[in-house]
Amino acid sequence: MRTSNPEVKLIDFSQEKATDFLLPQPAVLTSSGWDNIYFEHHQQPQFDTPEHQGTWHVIAHCPAFEVSAERSGERWLDGKLKTEARNQGDIAVIPAGISQRCNWKTLAQFTILAIAPALLEQVAQDLVNPDRIELIPHYMTEQDILIQGIFGVLRQELEFGKIGGYLLVDSLKTALAIHLLRNYCTAPPQLSSYADGLSKSKLQQVTEYINEHLHEDIKLIELAAIAQISPYHFLRLFKQSRGLTPHQYILQRRIQKAKYLLQKSELTIADIAFRVGFCDQSHLTRCFKRLLGMTPKQFLQSRSQ
Repeated sequence: MRTSNPEVKLIDFSQEKATDFLLPQPAVLTSSGWDNIYFEHHQQPQFDTPEHQGTWHVIAHCPAFEVSAERSGERWLDGKLKTEARNQGDIAVIPAGISQRCNWKTLAQFTILAIAPALLEQVAQDLVNPDRIELIPHYMTEQDILIQGIFGVLRQELEFGKIGGYLLVDSLKTALAIHLLRNYCTAPPQLSSYADGLSKSKLQQVTEYINEHLHEDIKLIELAAIAQISPYHFLRLFKQSRGLTPHQYILQRRIQKAKYLLQKSELTIADIAFRVGFCDQSHLTRCFKRLLGMTPKQFLQSRSQ
C-alpha cells in the first residue's frame, strides 16, 4: 500500500548510497553493478529512522554479533507497531511501497538486500501471474535458513570476490526470487509444463547470442529473456536440450574459440584470453587444462610437431 503522505521519505535503491540520508552512518559494505539487487551491511549506533518506503522490495537480516548484545527494537510496518527480538538469523520483509520506520535501542548490526520488482516479474513469467505479485510484509521475528545462507554468500562475494562472481550472483538472485514467490507471495500458482526442452528456434537464438558475446559477461537472466521464460525453467530446459548447463556450455564455447585463435591467429595467449571472455591468461590456462588435459602452450606445441 503506497502512502500519499508527503512526509514519508522515499528510498530509490537504483541509486548509489540510497540509505545514507536515513541512517547516522554510511554502510560499511555495499554492492555495485549487481543488476536488480543491492546489498548493504551496516554497523550503526542507536537510531530511530523517519517513516520511509522503498521503490524496491527489502529484506533486512540480523547477522551474528561479535559480542552478545541486546538487539530488540520496534518496527512500524504500514502503520502497525511490533516489538522485534532480532535474534541472530531473523529477517524482515518489507515490500516495495510499504511504509515503515524502526528503531534500535543499542549498537545495531544488520544487513539489507533490496530486490527490484522487475526481477520477481522476470522470474515469475511462467511460475505465477506476474501482474499479481504481492509480497507479504514480515517483521524481524523469524528465521529463514535459505535467505540467511544467500546473505552469507553474497557478503563473502563482496569481501573476497573470486572468478565466476556474476554467474554466482545471478544464480543466487534466481534462487532468492523463486523462494520469495513460493513463500512470501500472495499470488496463486500458475504452473507451466515443458516436456521437450527449448524449441529449436529459441535454442538457436540463445546459442547465437552466446557465440556473439563470448568476450562479454553473459548473464543467465539475459539468456532466459531471449528464450522468454524464467531463469529457473531456462536452466532446466537448456540442460535438457544441450546436455550441459548454460555455464558449462559457455565455458566449452570459450575454450573452442580459444583453440581456433591459437591455431589461426598471431595473438598472444593473454590477448586470446580476453577475446574469449576469461579474466586473464591464468584463468584461460586453468580452464583449458581442465577441459582438454593440456595448457594452451602445450596445445600449440602439439600442433607444431
